[in-house]
Amino acid sequence: MKNKFIYLAIIAAGFASCEPEFENTVDANYTSGDADFTSYVAVGNSLTAGYMDGTVYRVGQTYSFPNLLAQKFALVGGGEFTQPSYAEDVNNLGGIQGLTGTRLVINASVGGVQPIAGSPTITLTPQATAYNNMGVPGAKSFHLTFPGYGALNPYFARHATSPSATVLGDAMLKTPTFFTNWIGANDVLAYATSGGAQADGVTPAADHNFTGNTNPATYGGNDITNSNVFASVYSTIVTTLTSNGAKGVVCTIPSVTSIPYFTTVPYAPLSPTALGGSANINALNAQLYGPLDGIFTAYGEPNRVNPLSATSANPILIYDADAIDRSAEITGALSGTLGVPTATAFGMVFGKARQATAADLVVLPASSVIGTTNASSPSALININGVSYPMANKWVLTATEKARVANATAAYNASIVSIANANDIAVADMNAIMNQLVTGLRIETGQLYTANYFSGSATEGLVLFSLDGVHPNARGYAVIANEILKVINEFYNANLPLHNPSYFPGINIVPSN
Repeated sequence: MKNKFIYLAIIAAGFASCEPEFENTVDANYTSGDADFTSYVAVGNSLTAGYMDGTVYRVGQTYSFPNLLAQKFALVGGGEFTQPSYAEDVNNLGGIQGLTGTRLVINASVGGVQPIAGSPTITLTPQATAYNNMGVPGAKSFHLTFPGYGALNPYFARHATSPSATVLGDAMLKTPTFFTNWIGANDVLAYATSGGAQADGVTPAADHNFTGNTNPATYGGNDITNSNVFASVYSTIVTTLTSNGAKGVVCTIPSVTSIPYFTTVPYAPLSPTALGGSANINALNAQLYGPLDGIFTAYGEPNRVNPLSATSANPILIYDADAIDRSAEITGALSGTLGVPTATAFGMVFGKARQATAADLVVLPASSVIGTTNASSPSALININGVSYPMANKWVLTATEKARVANATAAYNASIVSIANANDIAVADMNAIMNQLVTGLRIETGQLYTANYFSGSATEGLVLFSLDGVHPNARGYAVIANEILKVINEFYNANLPLHNPSYFPGINIVPSN
């Protein structure tokens, strides 16, 4: 008969001041199976670091999935698990002094998402310590083996053991007997979250599966990593982690279509009311949409721009870097009625414009830009973002760009599975799990969770993502930890208990800010 003692501390969901308490389960039948958790090391990026609500903060870090795994490993002989220190974050605000802002919260008094009031107290004071959690926010696959990466990434700078240290090298200082490796998301996610644009928000970032560039030292920050580069680096990482006989779990990369950063803002949010009613819609059609529709149709693109509807929601106007450039055609067609200077301005602004479609993904931050005035517009006649001025490249992941992301993700995941099989280590298919969230993921307790963004108190208990729309909240990290625990139990013949995600906080709500 099982001798089980369970101590459950139910965490009050939502309020940022809550300190974490975790279920603590002891069961004589729990076993590590074929795994050895004496020294567990986690390598990865922000998803491993416990990043949520747009930053790493002291309490949020305690909910990192590696820390949640380590709690269960401790039941079967797992050793101490250390994480980079955020003790200086005394007010639990997150951010790094002079570099990044504080964490996001819901301000209940106004009902919106805001950075929590206050200034970051986290500094870059060197800790020069190798930790068990070597998740580094912002890291791409090839960054883990890059000497001196701390000079490029403040998160690693805080704890790199030396100026020339590598993330992987510091991880190996812990002599891992078991590891998790969830790296690779940023190799494609940086491109996706930037709408396929470089840092200027306009110039297209590169897909190096198309360019063939295999030198990551020459990559832009938002470029897609060449899949051969990824496979080579990933193989090095796994070979190194297993070099002393360690076992582990590698995680596949989720599809961007499964996270609320890309699924929350609709492509057609412009209601007749938002556009100012029929009179304004008729004016826009007469002065802008009608002429553009006529020009594009004349050149074989009849649905690139359609007149606005006065009875239903309309798509936003966007800049598409891959669209045929019709600047000259627009300038020529409108010069007779608008004059050459104004027609030239129209050609410059709308030459690569089109209306968004259901195949495009509008990024979450665009919600605060649509309908605002564009200060860089050459004319007051065409200066409303998404309405009379195309949304910049960075605000929309187009269907073409989405396909590049999907192709790269598929190639990366194929390499991850192949390398794992070659090294006889387990795979946690996080891509499949995240995709299930789109239609609904029912966990062992019977609770159904979705990939929706926070939309009010009625849905708070169902939300697994934090307010940045990319990273999980504490409850989401508990679900991730459980999926990895299930893989460990099956692959390594272990018997480890799962967390109950409902005991973990969801969205951070403060009464006022």
